[in-house]
Amino acid sequence: MARKKKQSNKIIHFLITFILMATGVYYFGLNYVPQKWYEEQTMMPNQVESYYQNQWCTPDFGRKEAVLWDMTRVDCLTKDYAIEFDFAKKWAESIGQSLYYSKLTGKKPAVVLILNSPTDYKYVKRIERLDSDIKIFLIKAY
Repeated sequence: MARKKKQSNKIIHFLITFILMATGVYYFGLNYVPQKWYEEQTMMPNQVESYYQNQWCTPDFGRKEAVLWDMTRVDCLTKDYAIEFDFAKKWAESIGQSLYYSKLTGKKPAVVLILNSPTDYKYVKRIERLDSDIKIFLIKAY
């Protein structure tokens, strides 16, 4: 009987250890900080998207709200990039728009993700998983 109890204790300890390790791996996956180097800028928090766009896309850098032949608007059109601005949680929408604008303009696709908290880096990881040539700029607004 004592031997069975020791064996069941070992199994319970193993399961608890396994669950704690799996939880840790999951947690670090959610709080991923990108390993690539990104151009990152810190700006005032709690602003609307257009504030960041106006601060970032200055006339000497690019053209704001450039209207294309199909009446779509590129948030910032530069010499090299068609850039879409969005808050990080709208990452998928921003890359879709950037890829579309890139196709229409012949420029490289780029996104400016506005991060409201450190946990928003998980959205950067999602773009990284695409393994595409989308340039990522980050605005830390927290």
